[in-house]
Amino acid sequence: MFRKMRRVKQLLSKEETIAVLNRGTSGVLALCGENQYPYAVPLSYVYSDSKIYFHCATTGYKLDSIKQNNKVSFCVIDKDTVMQEEYTTYFRSVIVFGKAYILSNEQEKRQALEKLAEKYSPHNEQGRLAEIEKFFQQVCMVKIDIEHMTGKEAIELVKQKNCFCKKE
Repeated sequence: MFRKMRRVKQLLSKEETIAVLNRGTSGVLALCGENQYPYAVPLSYVYSDSKIYFHCATTGYKLDSIKQNNKVSFCVIDKDTVMQEEYTTYFRSVIVFGKAYILSNEQEKRQALEKLAEKYSPHNEQGRLAEIEKFFQQVCMVKIDIEHMTGKEAIELVKQKNCFCKKE
């Protein structure tokens, strides 16, 4: 159903891929927009239990697109270092494919919102819970059920890792 990655030597392990998702603070959500044009939008997210969660307004283009076609892609860039003298980029990224669902169950929505708030404000539980309570009715939470994900890094980073591992 999903293509195999062509450059398998650059494939990140599942653990490394999840680590990228956990480290990331933003990603780009790609949807099928109006008139079959792709629509890609950057957003904050949290990865938890093999799912991606994000928040948005209760109306808008993102939600309209999800209601029309809930198949989405989500990309997180972990590293992007331009190496001018080598004419390349040392990169590490993850691409997720899945289906997006608007959370209608209030308990599921609250749990997802608490996970998101904890990621971005881990040391202020009282403040984040107050913020959630204040805006709970005005926010929409969306869950992406991941069907496939791959992580990839520049071949130079793979070689660095292999060299480092051999020294140990």
